[in-house]
Amino acid sequence: MVVNVKDIIEVGKNLYNQKLVSGKSGNISIRVKRDGTDIIAITPTLRSLGDLNEEDIVLVDLNGNLLTSGTPSSELNLHLEVYKVRDDVNAIVHTHSPYATGFSFSSKKIKRLEGFGKIKTPFLKEIDYITPGSIELAKSVGENIGDEDVVVLKEHGILTVSENIKEAESLANFIEEIAKTQFVSHMLNLNPNK
Repeated sequence: MVVNVKDIIEVGKNLYNQKLVSGKSGNISIRVKRDGTDIIAITPTLRSLGDLNEEDIVLVDLNGNLLTSGTPSSELNLHLEVYKVRDDVNAIVHTHSPYATGFSFSSKKIKRLEGFGKIKTPFLKEIDYITPGSIELAKSVGENIGDEDVVVLKEHGILTVSENIKEAESLANFIEEIAKTQFVSHMLNLNPNK
């Protein structure tokens, strides 16, 4: 089975250039379904998303068994758990974008705004802090994601999911923009005289 990983490389560069990830943070995956088999293509651990080549992308099955050489992202289990509970999801983007991640470290929630689908709840769903890369975090996200397209990982970052990678990337960008807008709004509404 051939998996086209060029979209992962392009999205990785976009996320890096748009400063939604920095250093060696963040991860991306896509799921390819063929003949009843799921193949997951995921970014490697300890590599910048801005500097990936096709041979860097690691292929695994839905149980995490390696199908190619390389070491997958430390958040592999997080991606796998989402794919196991959401048959409609074929792409996942995990960023540590500055404004959205800043919200994740605060008591303030990110409001859902118009522009990316129907507003079902007033705020983005949050997942309580659990050590990044742990199986416990993966299980918690799998148990709590429901039908959400975004979850905020407290004190960590955000996770966007979609049927395709371009949509997941767009959603990550949109969330950072609404977090930035809400941060600016909050700052402008502070009363320095109090």
